[in-house]
Amino acid sequence: MALNNTQYNAIMRRYEAKQLENQRIVTERTKAVYHSLPRLQEIDDTIASLSVAQAKKLIEGDTSALSGLKKQLALLIEEKKSLLLENGYPENYFEPPFHCPDCKDTGYIGSKKCHCFKQAAIDFVYTQSNIKKILEKENFNNFSYHYYSDSEVNPATGLSSLATAKQAVAQCQEFIRSFDTSFGNLFFYGDTGIGKTFLSNCVAKELLDSGHSVIYFTAFELFHIFEKNVFSKEEAASEDYQNIFNCDLLIIDDLGTELANSFTNSQLFLCLNERILRQKSTIISTNLSLNQLVDTYSERTFSRISSNYTMIKLFGDDIRIQKKLKSQACHS
Repeated sequence: MALNNTQYNAIMRRYEAKQLENQRIVTERTKAVYHSLPRLQEIDDTIASLSVAQAKKLIEGDTSALSGLKKQLALLIEEKKSLLLENGYPENYFEPPFHCPDCKDTGYIGSKKCHCFKQAAIDFVYTQSNIKKILEKENFNNFSYHYYSDSEVNPATGLSSLATAKQAVAQCQEFIRSFDTSFGNLFFYGDTGIGKTFLSNCVAKELLDSGHSVIYFTAFELFHIFEKNVFSKEEAASEDYQNIFNCDLLIIDDLGTELANSFTNSQLFLCLNERILRQKSTIISTNLSLNQLVDTYSERTFSRISSNYTMIKLFGDDIRIQKKLKSQACHS
């Protein structure tokens, strides 16, 4: 990830702030529990003393005393766990509530950057914070089938708009479940306002929450990155470009809204083909029909998509218009 020193330091300050907040929480918890359960403080003080004694014996080479100390420590630790549980506290109550338990909010696992650091860098470089605000609302918990008709039927599939939406959600959830074990891609198409972007965001939320790196772009933003890579001499532009191929999930929203030309066509093929070769998943959403997709981006690009993506066509009435009409009706 192309980070300058200022950006890197800004991210590390966020980790430091998380660590300080964790320490504050543990200190407050410890103080409160010691007040209500004095025996717990006695146990912790004894554990600390025995640990020091154990270390001294180890340094002195007195292995005969070690087994006894270990047994004492084990009994005290077990008593501490039981005391916490009996009084309604989880046994790990004094452990810091890490945002990322993998790196313990340090940003690193050993000498390697943690997945949470990589996503933090993506957020910083590509200003992806806006998508995170959107994901607070657009996720599976807030997905509603209310706007899909059970009577409007697609003659090609025999499925209603509602049944199609339910099938699409099932396909998305299977995509998430098998994300780490089976390579796959999703392609949402259909008319405006029928939930394509919403479903993309649902998938993004689940994968972000499970520690995967996700980059979201509108087609216009994506091709702007491609343009900078080709025509800019900045090293950062090239590094940013490579991140598009390396992230766990790339989301391309509103494909077809950009100004299509030979440059965008060739760059799209390169992007999709390279991610397929690297076995990196991509989600595309578009208002284009499949015929329009062929006409706009060539049969070669369409072939890559149709043979490597799960094609999901949604249909129905524009949800945004439905919501607006419902809002107006409530206020009239």
